[in-house]
Amino acid sequence: MHAQDLAGQLGTVMGTAFDEAVEVGDLTRLPGGASRETWSFSVRGPDGTTRRLVLRRDPPGAPVSGLGLEAGLLQAVARAGVPVPRVIVAGDRSDGLGAAFMVMEFVEGETIPRRILRDAALAEVRPRLAGQCGQVLATLHRIPPAEVPGLAGGDALEQLRGLLDRLGQPHPAFELGMRWLAETRPARSGESVVHGDFRNGNLIVGVEGIRAVLDWELTHLGDPLEDLGWLCVKAWRFGSALPVGGFGTVEQLVTAYEGAGGGPVDAASLHWWQVLGTLRWGIICIVQALTHTTGALRSVELAAIGRRVCEVEWDLLELLP
Repeated sequence: MHAQDLAGQLGTVMGTAFDEAVEVGDLTRLPGGASRETWSFSVRGPDGTTRRLVLRRDPPGAPVSGLGLEAGLLQAVARAGVPVPRVIVAGDRSDGLGAAFMVMEFVEGETIPRRILRDAALAEVRPRLAGQCGQVLATLHRIPPAEVPGLAGGDALEQLRGLLDRLGQPHPAFELGMRWLAETRPARSGESVVHGDFRNGNLIVGVEGIRAVLDWELTHLGDPLEDLGWLCVKAWRFGSALPVGGFGTVEQLVTAYEGAGGGPVDAASLHWWQVLGTLRWGIICIVQALTHTTGALRSVELAAIGRRVCEVEWDLLELLP
């Protein structure tokens, strides 16, 4: 679809949402995201007021996805106090855009991890980000699962085991990691709403800290320590020596998490989830590479991620006792 056609459809949809005629402008396709389109745009009302918004949409003709569930999820976590972009309107393929979609407010700030870790303008807040992550996750994990109906659950290790088997590739380091995880599995610390991809790169950061948490499509029910362990995976440090997102320490994260009402964090259990997260990232790298090499989606970015499998194998071996 041409941007001009999409702008016309958006004008109709947003006019209905705001109950007044609006003019859509500055429609720009944003990079990233193979499974969904992301567009930024502005709407101008009859009084001349302009608002910046973001559209997320399934590609036209794609199978029905979980965008509707994600819109409801964002509204639920916002009510609980988790910082997220406000959902303006959401709909399915029959509601004017030819595919499931969600329109959110635009949140100003930095999302590129290397800038978050190096930008002089963020130097003052950087040491506080790990603690803010702990507070946000504690707020998320306190949400009763019944508040977000429809979320999938399941055993994270069994799911990874099944995915690795289906890929049919020999990776001895990953097999060793799987064996260690199976033999040392800790007791489940509870069942919570788990973001599933909470990390540096999915946060909008400003001079005062975290302004919004993005990318909720992997949210599910699971052990709350999964989110904390994933945040500590080496891939999300982007070259920094600090273990939490490249900007903080585990002590800062855990102290803030427990202080904000999160459950107690056992160090050995957190390490187990960090190992699982590292293994998970390695398997994701394989999947990304196969997406390119099989021709499903030709992408230099996916191919480059695939080349990191051996790097993740090394990270995994360093974590194992």
